[in-house]
Amino acid sequence: MLFLPISFLLVFISCGSSAVIKDYTLKTSVKRVFEMPYFSNPEVDYVYKANIQIYGKELTGIFIAKRLNQTTHRIVFTTEFGNKLMDFEISEAEFKINFIVSEFDKKMLTNTLKSDFRLLLRNHFEIEDTFENAQNTVYKSLDGNQLNYLFVSKTDGKFFKIIAGSKRKEKINLSFTSENNIFAQQFIFQHYNIKLRMEFNYFKP
Repeated sequence: MLFLPISFLLVFISCGSSAVIKDYTLKTSVKRVFEMPYFSNPEVDYVYKANIQIYGKELTGIFIAKRLNQTTHRIVFTTEFGNKLMDFEISEAEFKINFIVSEFDKKMLTNTLKSDFRLLLRNHFEIEDTFENAQNTVYKSLDGNQLNYLFVSKTDGKFFKIIAGSKRKEKINLSFTSENNIFAQQFIFQHYNIKLRMEFNYFKP
């Protein structure tokens, strides 16, 4: 019986640890909600040149995101000549396909895009814990069975990365490049469980 509390404590510590924040310390914080600084202005059309590498194939085109209301964004993919490839409406609760070409109408692909862009465009994250080291503050947010770690630089206060996955394994690294912490000049999805990388660079028509 003496071993039970010790065993339980070891299991508890093991379950609570994460490879993502192994070099960070838990911080006392009153911040309970993290507001997404990017893609939030309904008066702006967010237009990017897209480069998608999936299982050895490369696709290029134009990505457009528009905030329709408090909960929903519209996403359109086109070729560089303006031919529509995909047209989605997405929120934290809903996903509507307005149009998709047959080549991309695959369940695994649409589910992946839904998950990725829901992560990119969500309005806020509820914070479970806060961690820090000398360079960054990290906010941990629970999203169903997934954990999202949001990284903010202490140097300039910019939100620059989300790592999504489980306590043990990273699945997605979503990184941002921003000059003013309001508009992202670049964002990149790097998947670790499938061969998928998507890079988006701001494009001014």
